[in-house]
Amino acid sequence: MKKTLVAAVLGAHALLSVAANPQVEMKTSAGTIIIELNQEKAPKTVANFLEYVNTGFYEGLIFHRVINGFMVQGGGMNTRMEEKTTRAPIENEAKNGLKNEAGTIAMARTQNPHSASAQFFINLEDNRALNYPSPDGWGYAVFGKVTQGMDVVRKIGNEPTTTRGFHRDVPATPIIIQSIRQLPLVK
Repeated sequence: MKKTLVAAVLGAHALLSVAANPQVEMKTSAGTIIIELNQEKAPKTVANFLEYVNTGFYEGLIFHRVINGFMVQGGGMNTRMEEKTTRAPIENEAKNGLKNEAGTIAMARTQNPHSASAQFFINLEDNRALNYPSPDGWGYAVFGKVTQGMDVVRKIGNEPTTTRGFHRDVPATPIIIQSIRQLPLVK
């Protein structure tokens, strides 16, 4: 009896530990994606992303860069390809041990390793060249993974693309982020 009770308590604790990570629901014009965020490994990045989520920053923005076999990027441009003003950039947490594997979400940035602010990308494939330490010595900070809706991400990745102004690999039909909301923690 004691062994069964101990096993049940340990199992429940393990479930709560797994469920303690925040999750977001991203509704797009292509479908819905659920993403689990890794607050333990990327605390600053998750806090930054959730601040954007909870202020409604991403609503109406698009996936503006889509490269099939690589990644889909969004969270910075509207349908007119105008960049939305962001808060200050955050510290790069790419040294956290998380890898740019298919289905993970990571922060987009410029050549400056500490330039990430709001834009993110979801890896369509394992992209080892983006892991710490990438050729620039830093890499791209992974902060979560898709738990539902990878079919939607792949659908976005398969969209025909075009060039708009200086921007290449832009979906010919805009893929709009309708909303991103934080889901209640599972208890």
